[in-house]
Amino acid sequence: MRSLNRDTLIAVFLLVFCALLAWSSLYIREPGYGTLKPSTWPRIVVIVLALLSLVYFFQSLVSGPDTADRQRPPGLAGFFNYYRNPIFCFVIYFVFLLTLPWIGALIGGILLVFALLTVLGGWKPGDLLRHAIISIVSMGFMWALFTFALRVILPEGEIFSIR
Repeated sequence: MRSLNRDTLIAVFLLVFCALLAWSSLYIREPGYGTLKPSTWPRIVVIVLALLSLVYFFQSLVSGPDTADRQRPPGLAGFFNYYRNPIFCFVIYFVFLLTLPWIGALIGGILLVFALLTVLGGWKPGDLLRHAIISIVSMGFMWALFTFALRVILPEGEIFSIR
């Protein structure tokens, strides 16, 4: 019998987690007013997550067992060098959260996406232009979706307030 790789185990965990979320969505109470059930959006998110987990599961089965992974060097410096990208991403995200009350969701989101793309994708001038375009278009779309389609007002911030 072929041994399972870590991706397969994580995919199975995600599928079980999705099943638990779907089961718990059956217990969301319905207030009896409105046109959309309160459980609709959670179920849509769970379905999308389950579909992505299924794709992950099938890809992990095709890839076969784990090969030798890159080993983490010993010590604190080795830890930070090995986990450099996730640490940078968390720091950038927490800076985004700290500055959200002042610069707002739209400008803060654009800066967040740009910083993440730049840290993970490179610093060349062509890359910076591409990162700027992607961050402006993606966050502009998300802001418009929340503001006009869902009628959810995102935080404006103090510096760039519309009022």
